[in-house]
Amino acid sequence: MERPANPGADSPVELELTVENVESALYQLYFDPDMERKNVAQEWLTQAQGSAQAWHFCWPSVYSISRHWSDLPTDQHEGLRIQLLDHILRFSSGPKMVLTRLCVSLASMALNLIPQAWLQPVADMVRAFQPQKPASEGGPGAEASQDPHAHCLALLELLTVLPEEFQSSRLAQARRTQLREALAGEWAVVCPMLCQLLQSQDSSNRVKDKVLRCLSSWVALDVPLGESHELVQDCFTALSDPELFDTAVETIVDAISQPDCQRYVDALVSLMPLVLGLHDQLKAAVQDGDMETSHGICRIAVAMGETHSRVLLEQVDHWQEYLALVNMILYCTGIPGHYPVSETTSSLTLTFWYTLQDDILSFEEEKQAVYLQVYRPVYFQLVDVLLHKSHYPSQEEFTSWSSDDKEQFRIYRVDISDTLMYVYEMLGAELLSNLYDRLGRQLMDPQQSAIWQDTEALLFGFQSIAETIDVNYSDVIPGLIGLIPRINISNVMLADTVMYTIGSLAEWLADHPVMLGGILPMVLQGLVKAELSVSSVSTLKRICRECRHDLGPYAPDILSVSQDVLVKEIHKSSQCMWLMQALGFLLSALPVDEILGRLHSLITPHVQRLDTLTQHEPDPSDKQSIVHILGLLSSLFTTLDINRQADDLEPAASPRLPPSQTTQHPVVVVLQQVFTLIQTILSKWLDDSEVVEAVCAVFDKSVRTLLHDFGPMVAQLSEMLAQIYSAFPQASALDLARQVRPPTHRSGPLKNPTFIPPTAIYAFANSFSLSLPLFMKSFPDYQKPEFYLSDQLDKKALFYCGILSLQFPETPTVKAASLFFTELLPRCKDMPSLGEVLQRDGKLLTETILQAVGGGSPRSLTEPFSEVLLSLNSHCPALLAQWLKETLQTPGFPSAQVSTEQKHTFSQQLLR
Repeated sequence: MERPANPGADSPVELELTVENVESALYQLYFDPDMERKNVAQEWLTQAQGSAQAWHFCWPSVYSISRHWSDLPTDQHEGLRIQLLDHILRFSSGPKMVLTRLCVSLASMALNLIPQAWLQPVADMVRAFQPQKPASEGGPGAEASQDPHAHCLALLELLTVLPEEFQSSRLAQARRTQLREALAGEWAVVCPMLCQLLQSQDSSNRVKDKVLRCLSSWVALDVPLGESHELVQDCFTALSDPELFDTAVETIVDAISQPDCQRYVDALVSLMPLVLGLHDQLKAAVQDGDMETSHGICRIAVAMGETHSRVLLEQVDHWQEYLALVNMILYCTGIPGHYPVSETTSSLTLTFWYTLQDDILSFEEEKQAVYLQVYRPVYFQLVDVLLHKSHYPSQEEFTSWSSDDKEQFRIYRVDISDTLMYVYEMLGAELLSNLYDRLGRQLMDPQQSAIWQDTEALLFGFQSIAETIDVNYSDVIPGLIGLIPRINISNVMLADTVMYTIGSLAEWLADHPVMLGGILPMVLQGLVKAELSVSSVSTLKRICRECRHDLGPYAPDILSVSQDVLVKEIHKSSQCMWLMQALGFLLSALPVDEILGRLHSLITPHVQRLDTLTQHEPDPSDKQSIVHILGLLSSLFTTLDINRQADDLEPAASPRLPPSQTTQHPVVVVLQQVFTLIQTILSKWLDDSEVVEAVCAVFDKSVRTLLHDFGPMVAQLSEMLAQIYSAFPQASALDLARQVRPPTHRSGPLKNPTFIPPTAIYAFANSFSLSLPLFMKSFPDYQKPEFYLSDQLDKKALFYCGILSLQFPETPTVKAASLFFTELLPRCKDMPSLGEVLQRDGKLLTETILQAVGGGSPRSLTEPFSEVLLSLNSHCPALLAQWLKETLQTPGFPSAQVSTEQKHTFSQQLLR
């Protein structure tokens, strides 16, 4: 194509809208190296696309068909359709982008005209692409008769685009239904043509590829499989051609995955032999290491088996064929190699096994028994396959894997674990017995036990089931607990699985505490190894939580090993927090008179380390150590609750008597002892939010756990919080204040409602003045006259911050601030100090409320604002009248849409 004439010195934005100038601008946009000129051309073309004259050069502005269809005069429809078809013929050999854009435009036009103005668009399109003898040698049909192959490809492109354009168009539901029915009617024209092209010996692979893609596009319209199953059958022949294989797989999967296909049972049954016929090709591909071919065939088998599982199960005359398909999918599940390094196919099959099991178990009991007789043996084979696929490679090979491959393998094992859980629903207790027998034989045979992957896989199977299924009544678990100590955990991956398996049986151990003695040494052995950090710590935590009332005899060993690994910093910080939580559970169940001594022994090294760090000037290198130690304390206090008789996980635990009324909770004793140290930390790190957050977390966790027993600490904590917030406002202090809510608590009245001194309350109020709504929530019982009379209360700051809070966008904040003013205003007459504040800032309060109701705040907040106005009118009407007059006389206030008359009417109605 020759370059269009240069428009000269004129800028494209100034050019007349003509076909020649459009082509020139297009050339400039795509080929001019000057970015500035490209941008100018882009701007001009964008304007041209939305103009009325765009229809006079529809070829370069086909965009207008889909975006500005309503602007096109009806009498131009036919001419535009002819032009588009002519240009598609002309550009059938490319460029590809131009041809696709033209096809999309004609498809869009057809969707706008079907069915009223264009009854049979597909038939007309096919007719237009038939080879015709040109009227003259240079006529528009000359190229059509010379290159029928290109025109065939162009027609297939057009027929492919038509359903795709329908799927992507924004249409009303009624119009979408109408168009879907109309297009489905056109399938009778499309299907025979596709069959003919796919079967023809003269069709090139490009044409066959287009046919396959066209079929994929049309099946998305739910065209009846009963009318197209022969075409789908022809697609299977393309699987033998490497060039067409991938496209054929996509097409077949699309065709048989449509849920509507289940209405055409005969068609589905007719496709079964073709799917089963791929088994030899699948085996050959696996043997040759052809992952792409095996992957594709597996997709077809799974699509057939999973989408239509129930329908095919019900075809009792063809049960052997479906069983063969199930075995074919089982072969895919067990495909040799390690996922995802040497195979990526097996993961495709895992959801199929759940679908099949779910469908079988959904049948009535009599029919279910028949299916179970047939498929239970398959599921036992599946267990063997899944356990084999879960095998780790050798240590050397696994080390060579990339981190991404290792993560994918981890996820793959999680999927296998989920599948084994579903399999248990099918096989029941017999599955556990099977695993136990195999594990016993494995560990008793020295040669077999040397293969650690086999042992690990069997334990992985047990763990997968025990994590989600109640195995408390299984008769094989005692034997399993007896076998576990025989396992050599020198291999890290095997040891990891051993730990997780023990953890999954923690609830069973709580019901059978006599077995703890044989298991705990293995857990403690793993606890000292950094490479087993996550598994060993999480397992110990589960045991301490579930079995804490039976761990008394083992407490010294657990505490000793735990103290050692904490001091040596064997584990990362997050695992250390888990370990402290585990020890909190453990200490909670010890005799009360023994807890404090154990507690001091546990935390003393860390407190001493913290004391040493506070002697230093603030240094970034010390910060993480301080935060870490504070985190250890807060984690410990999260679970150390001597009053809790049982948590939700162990409702039948034996009750423990609470400590005497004179005995302080051990956590309170510790907090009182370290309080001065914590104040020293704050004095040096008050401007560091991370350190302050860690300090607040210590008290927050303690308050949540201790509830009423925290009483003796509230006075000190209140003063400290007030100091923190007044010196350096931080969110963590506000969060902690929610937990310290005297004189009531979320769980009921505190034991001692008078323990908090008034000075602390006033300090709270003054320091929280920038967060007034929080104060209103935290101290509702202190909003009384004597509270507001105090000289210790900074009333000016509170009043002004209440006004600021009214301007916040959050509804709870505005409501809390409104409540503050409705409580405050009635007391202004009797309290001169409050009256002075109102005299000074009342006008600002009125102006803020008027601004809000005049459009500054959402309408949903009108009621809280109206309550403040009514309170002002009730308790200081003369002042309100003066403030209204002064504020509303400002032009454009509170809104330019409000007239002077409307302002006057508003004032009169409010003040009467």
